[in-house]
Amino acid sequence: MLDFTSDTIDERLSSQTSEQLPANDQILLDAYSNAVISVTDRVGPAVVRVETGPKVRTPRERGGLGSGIVISPDGLVLTNSHVVGSAKEIRLRDTEGFVTDAHVLGVDPDTDLALLRADGARDLRYALLGNSKTLRRGQLVIAIGNPLGFESTVTAGVVSALGRSIRSVSGRTIEDVIQTDAALNPGNSGGPLVSSKAEVIGINTAIINGAQGICFAVASNTAQFVLSEIIRHGYVRRAYIGVSGQTAPVPRRHAVLAGVDNKMGALLAQIEPDGPAAKAGLLPGDVVIKLDGIEINGVDDLIRVLDRDHIGKKLAMDVLRMGRLRAIDILPIERKPAGR
Repeated sequence: MLDFTSDTIDERLSSQTSEQLPANDQILLDAYSNAVISVTDRVGPAVVRVETGPKVRTPRERGGLGSGIVISPDGLVLTNSHVVGSAKEIRLRDTEGFVTDAHVLGVDPDTDLALLRADGARDLRYALLGNSKTLRRGQLVIAIGNPLGFESTVTAGVVSALGRSIRSVSGRTIEDVIQTDAALNPGNSGGPLVSSKAEVIGINTAIINGAQGICFAVASNTAQFVLSEIIRHGYVRRAYIGVSGQTAPVPRRHAVLAGVDNKMGALLAQIEPDGPAAKAGLLPGDVVIKLDGIEINGVDDLIRVLDRDHIGKKLAMDVLRMGRLRAIDILPIERKPAGR
């Protein structure tokens, strides 16, 4: 004789569980969905499609496609510098299909950001830049853009990591980058990464080909700095000393002889004639280990120190030359703005 008692009990437990879980899941799902829907309704209309190149394209004249976010009602738009590149013709298309020409106010390849002005457009829907310093890992974020040409696409995920560093197209390091698993594809570039408060906390900039769920956005605080510099000066002001170099190890015997703790430094490969470095007496082969009292452990550290606050300010630099420590005073100048 077969005993169905245990099966009957299991079925009852299963039925009771299935009746309870959907209700709880529904509450959680509604809260999550409502957060994404609310953010999309508020920020979505401020996201634009950025088209570059001629309106009528030929096989030889190919245009580009990306996204942007309107940050003021008079038509200021943030996007990536690699989206606009050196394009002479730029058009913006909003969610309602309205198209307007735009021009570039300034670009900053070092952070992969660009600021555009929509021509002849006023009272546009816009989004607010939030404070990216308040972000926490695991926080819900929403990406809005035009991936692969599919307009007004919304994806959601979380902040996977904070404080990442990635290499920009200019070769410099972009600091304080947000890593997210919100799905991004070509065409999302320049679009906003938005918090559940409907604040733009990042500008989507890069994906890693071959990886899944690893995407990056330039932090909104960086974007705010670049925005203010471009509005004020037309470009981002940075200090310049006229050298090219690479990160290199400091031989242990040289470090001991010089009494320094650096394991790495910035090895100078070339010195620009008549530049600040040449005037200060720097030579190819010198290894910079300290600048303005800040330890230099590579080229990225050297670039990071040379910000706008050090333009025209005499700085103390420590270098290793032939294994011996030398102190040099150098006067950085303002770097020429990036051309388009």
